[in-house]
Amino acid sequence: MIQQSFTFKSVEKLKSRKLIGQIFTEGKSFSHFPFRVIYIFPPENKSYLQAGFSVSSKNFKKAVNRNRIKRLMREAYRLQKNSLYTVLEQNKNHLAVFIIYTGNGLPVYEIVFEKIGRVIERLEKIISDKKDER
Repeated sequence: MIQQSFTFKSVEKLKSRKLIGQIFTEGKSFSHFPFRVIYIFPPENKSYLQAGFSVSSKNFKKAVNRNRIKRLMREAYRLQKNSLYTVLEQNKNHLAVFIIYTGNGLPVYEIVFEKIGRVIERLEKIISDKKDER
């Protein structure tokens, strides 16, 4: 039995300004309240899956609150990303995804966990639909 790794390594974090810019200009998006998800399939990447997280300073003036929400999002993503990573590996696809919190209030972890799970399911469906197109 293979031990599942619930890590969020440096190579899996979306840091490249060039790739982030490309996501916002060429990427496709969907919303699943309270998240807006923008994604792109880059031709070649360090990792099969890279993710970035953001919270609007317009809705949350205090950095403490923005950082708390991003921490909740990263934790929920870290625990649920393995299925998405497996699908990408099987299809030999690379995915860069940017998740933006669009809600107005401070969320509870259980809600963030559930919604991030739904976002990941939707991304898996998009990847399998992309595979069917080939």
